[in-house]
Amino acid sequence: MTNPPVWIWDLGTVAYTDAWNLQNAVLDHRASGELPYDVVMLLEHPHVFTVGRRGGREHIIEPIDSHGQPVPVFDVDRGGDITYHGPGQLVVYPILGLNLFANDVLRYLRFLETVVVTALSRLGVSATTNPPFTGVWTNGRKIASLGVAVQRGITKHGFALNYSLDLSFFQRIIPCGLHWVTMTSIDNETGKTTLREAVVDAICESMSVGLSCPTSRMPHEWQYRALSWRSTL
Repeated sequence: MTNPPVWIWDLGTVAYTDAWNLQNAVLDHRASGELPYDVVMLLEHPHVFTVGRRGGREHIIEPIDSHGQPVPVFDVDRGGDITYHGPGQLVVYPILGLNLFANDVLRYLRFLETVVVTALSRLGVSATTNPPFTGVWTNGRKIASLGVAVQRGITKHGFALNYSLDLSFFQRIIPCGLHWVTMTSIDNETGKTTLREAVVDAICESMSVGLSCPTSRMPHEWQYRALSWRSTL
């Protein structure tokens, strides 16, 4: 059985607060039924640290960049602990009905991990999960972090896949609140430069297969409408 289509919205680079507000706006209009389909938002953030519901700022070692400039820190309503977002990392925010996963958050998390593992396989990286820890790993290193929230039966937040980013930012925090974690990226594992377009294509294909539904680009008129919703929050 094929599920209804899902729209893919590739936003490029978006400031964290703008993306957070946009997620909430899209979720509200999806929950109300005004937005006809679920949406998967793809984007990257400028340098930022975010702390989830399970985390604490004690896991921040030094919130600065390589030039000594401060990096913003946000406390957010997703699960998980502290992580870093920045250029060269694809952040994926699925705005999906949790009913697709029998209203089971753990089942949804396992789905996201499978999406990432499958996408990485398409990109030439062998990856796996690492129970009881959430996320995706390769050669003992963490390559993707997950943290989600659910409101009104709709998911938000999601996962971040490191493909070509500056890994030194993870040395300024205790990633996921776990002292022993070493972060990695697709570039670091393959020794090659990874194109963002290839990562987007692999994630979209893996998402479509996992959801048993077609995916298509979010129509421009709906993109403009959604951007206008953000300004009303």
